[in-house]
Amino acid sequence: MPPPTTIAKSRRVWDRQAARYDRGMRYVEARLLAGGREWVASRATGRVLEVAVGTGLTLRHYPADIQLTGIELAPAMLDIARRRATALGRPADLREGDAHALSFPDESFDTVTCVLSLCAIADSATALTEMRRVLRPGGRLLLLDHVASTSRALHLLQWLVERVTLPLQGERFTQRTLPLVRATGFDIIEQERLKAGVVQRIHARKAPSG
Repeated sequence: MPPPTTIAKSRRVWDRQAARYDRGMRYVEARLLAGGREWVASRATGRVLEVAVGTGLTLRHYPADIQLTGIELAPAMLDIARRRATALGRPADLREGDAHALSFPDESFDTVTCVLSLCAIADSATALTEMRRVLRPGGRLLLLDHVASTSRALHLLQWLVERVTLPLQGERFTQRTLPLVRATGFDIIEQERLKAGVVQRIHARKAPSG
């Protein structure tokens, strides 16, 4: 569990970025991540928790018949997500929360999603453990993120970028997410690597008890 000072710094960083976040993501998503949010949302069923919902860019893609809850650390990001949900007519329980300590009982959700956010959560392993805890047995974990490239040249570039992004905003570019998901006790159902391995989509399952 990261110290409170780390969590507070992350909240300040993303609060400052909230107003320009959507504009900055527009080009990145069009060139690098097209179809990613749709891929995640199309696999969500039942009671769904989106961890680090951000400004709510995935909201429009979820099926109409799910029951959606979202948590977000940064209040300014959350305000935008709430306005977006209202504009879309999308019923959702959007609340402030920390991915390291989810304020939900065990086995509360059928699906947990995390879109382009695990890379910026200070302790990914703790967050994944919490996601597993709140999933029912057999529940789905759906992730989209940028990870360490399979290209050595790109991996080096990511490492260099990380020298700036890690101290400034806690964002990692060389994380290897799939081993973390497996180590947390999930079974992998689907996984894709795109764009020289920089983009990864993961569909995993919490093994049924017994």
